[in-house]
Amino acid sequence: MKVRHWLPPLLLVLALIGLWQIAAASGFLADALGLESFLVPSPSEIVDVLWEDRDLILENAWTTLIEIVAGFLLALFCGLGVAVMFRTSDLVRRAGYPLVVASQTIPVIVIAPVLVVWFGYGIWPKLLIIALICFFPIAVNTLDGLRRTDPEAVRMMRSLDASRSAIFRRVEVPTALPGVFTGARIAAAVAVIGAVFGEWAGAERGLGYLILQDNAQLETARMFASVLVLSVIAICLYSLIGLLERAVVRWR
Repeated sequence: MKVRHWLPPLLLVLALIGLWQIAAASGFLADALGLESFLVPSPSEIVDVLWEDRDLILENAWTTLIEIVAGFLLALFCGLGVAVMFRTSDLVRRAGYPLVVASQTIPVIVIAPVLVVWFGYGIWPKLLIIALICFFPIAVNTLDGLRRTDPEAVRMMRSLDASRSAIFRRVEVPTALPGVFTGARIAAAVAVIGAVFGEWAGAERGLGYLILQDNAQLETARMFASVLVLSVIAICLYSLIGLLERAVVRWR
């Protein structure tokens, strides 16, 4: 990656962190918000807490990471399957597409406690919440990619007596791959939100659970540290999918 691509955002982030450090350390930020100074930690205080409580934070981060990856994979499996079914049958698409859209109108913060009541405090409620959030962008972008298939390429394959499965593998799938990865990147970015909502609804560990505990105990610096770790997880997953896309979709 060229320097001109990553240098401007890096400089902007460093500048914002510097301003935050000055405003928080001087007490200006706390005075402006009308809060006690310990409720408005500076970046240096957050880094200190991140190091001092690293074992606690990493233990809970590992739990959340497992939930995010498992929920994302579940959403990927369901999203790809639904998109393929919609592509192969107009009847199924007309009947099922409104339900896919309706699934995104359900407030996650409302359905999360219901899933906890049904499935308990284990991992399944978190997986289902993450999958519900991640499913839509994967399914919609995959279907959009499949529908972008060049009709001329399909006609050419048919003239060569290619089967329906061969046309799907050799024409439709390559065309749809950029859409699949676009949906996967969006899903990876929002999967963290689903994990936190799931842990807020009911959990015994995880970064979302730790944030709730720290909020009750006014451990503001550790709350920010947990949020920072969540952001790093989302950025890493997004970047990994981007690297995988560059390796697979080499013609793009």
